[in-house]
Amino acid sequence: MSTNHASRSAYLGRNLLSGCILGLGFVAFIDEAVFHQILHWHHFYDKSTPDIGLVSDGIFHAFSWFSTVAGAFLVSDLRRRNAWWPKRWFGGFLIGGGGFNLFDGTIQHKLMRIHQIRYNVEIAPYDWVWNILAAIMLIAGLMIVFRTGRESKVMEGTA
Repeated sequence: MSTNHASRSAYLGRNLLSGCILGLGFVAFIDEAVFHQILHWHHFYDKSTPDIGLVSDGIFHAFSWFSTVAGAFLVSDLRRRNAWWPKRWFGGFLIGGGGFNLFDGTIQHKLMRIHQIRYNVEIAPYDWVWNILAAIMLIAGLMIVFRTGRESKVMEGTA
C-alpha cells in the first residue's frame, strides 16, 4: 500500500498526533513495566503506603495502555485512509515518548517529588541519563517532524 501525497498533506496533523499519543503510551508502559514492576525501583506515587503506591501504579498502567491503544487506533485509521506517513509518525512517536520522559524526570521527579527513579543510591547519574535520553528523543522527533513538514511543502510546490 503506498501513501499518496494528497493523503499525506491532508493528514499531517493526525500522523503527528497518532505518533505522539502512541509514543507517550509506549514509553509510559515501558517505565511502568521495567522500573515499577520488574526492578521495583519506585511506584508512581511514593509519598504514602506501599498499597497506595501499588494502586497508583495500576492507574498509571491503565493510562499508558489507553494512550497506546488510542494511538494504535489512529494509526489504523490512517492506514485505512491510505494516509499513514511512517517518517512523520515516528517523529511524533519520539516527541510523545521524549516529552513524557522529560515531564516525568523534571516535573514529577524534581518539582512535585512524587517519586524518584531509584532510592538509596546517588540519584544524580540516574537523573542525568533519564533527562538526557528524553531530550535526545524530543529533539530527534522535532527534527524529523520539521523535515517532513518541509518535504510536504516541497511536494505541494509551496516551498
